[in-house]
Amino acid sequence: MAKPGKRVRKKAEKKNVPNGIAHIQATFNNTIITITDVAGNVISWCTSGSKGFRGSRKSTPFAAQMAAEDAAKKAQEHGMRSIEVWVKGPGSGRESALRALQSVGLTITMIKDVTPIPHNGCRPPKRRRV
Repeated sequence: MAKPGKRVRKKAEKKNVPNGIAHIQATFNNTIITITDVAGNVISWCTSGSKGFRGSRKSTPFAAQMAAEDAAKKAQEHGMRSIEVWVKGPGSGRESALRALQSVGLTITMIKDVTPIPHNGCRPPKRRRV
């Protein structure tokens, strides 16, 4: 029987990217922060769920803050200093994620809301009766 060969894992190379775009997607259930370069190639990402929050705690502003700090620190390792912020969605983690990006030391050059607004598209879900 053949011996399994050693697997060679490619090391993640450190790109030197001084400025980029932070995409904050804040849904009702989770907050996803993706930091890309200007061309749109992903440099770092983090979610509330990947930071260990589960269930209803994923949608809290604190969980969004933790995720944003983690994504920003990973991006700073690649030499990122200034970012544009694109915010999408109605979630509660919008503002706290934005503040967290600023507190880590990234310079925010622009804030843009890219929440998709339907021109009377899909029928919305029915009202909850609790």
